Amino acid sequence: MNVKGAIFDMDGTLIDSLPVWKILWQKVGEKYLNDKSFYPSHEDDKAVRTLTLEVGMELIHKRYNIAKNGEELSNYTRDIFKWYYEEICPLKDGVIEFLEYLKSKGVKMCIASASSGGFVKLCMQKFNIEKYFKQIVSCNNIGKGKEFPDVFFKAQEVLGTNLSETFVIEDSLVALTTAKNAGFKTIGVYDENNYGYEEIINLADYIVKKGESFKKFIE
Repeated sequence: MNVKGAIFDMDGTLIDSLPVWKILWQKVGEKYLNDKSFYPSHEDDKAVRTLTLEVGMELIHKRYNIAKNGEELSNYTRDIFKWYYEEICPLKDGVIEFLEYLKSKGVKMCIASASSGGFVKLCMQKFNIEKYFKQIVSCNNIGKGKEFPDVFFKAQEVLGTNLSETFVIEDSLVALTTAKNAGFKTIGVYDENNYGYEEIINLADYIVKKGESFKKFIE
C-alpha cells in the first residue's frame, strides 16, 4: 500500500462500540414506551449510525414519536454512549500494533467520526492513543454525516496528503461508498454489529475480514 495519510473512523473500526446501539434501543424503549423490545426499522437503525447524533435522534423522534423532541432524545442518547464508552467499550484487536506500524512509517493519521468530538476524545484518552492522531474531525462540526464526503475532505486537509495516497478506514458501507466515490483509497473493516459486509468486500480496496485484525497489514 502506497499510503501517506490514514483517516480512521472510530466506532466499529478502532473500538468495538457498535453493541451500544442494541443497548440504546432497549433503554429508549423501556424509558419512553415501556417496551424493552423496541427496535427501529432496519433502514432507520442503519441510517442513524452515520448521521450526526442530533439529526439521527430527530429522525427517531419524528418516526416513532419518542421523547418530547429530538433534543431530549439526543441528550438521553449522549448519556448512554458516555456510560458505554467509559465502562465497557474495548479496542479492537491489533489496533495499537497497526497504529505503531503506521507511525513508524511516517504515515499521518487523524480521526473522522460521526460521533461527537467529545466522545472520540474520551475514547482516545481511555486507550492512550491521542499521540497517533493529528486531529479529530467530527461530522457534528462539519454539519453533514458520512453520506457526504465533506468530513473526509476536511480530514485530508488536516493531514496535508494527496488524495491518491490517503486511505479511509471504515466499517460502514455508507461511509466507504462515500469515500470511494470521492477518490480515496479504502480499507473496509468487518464488524458483526454493522450492515453490508458482503458489499464492503466487493467495494473496498483492502479488507480486514471476519476473524482477521489490523495485524495483517504489518510487514
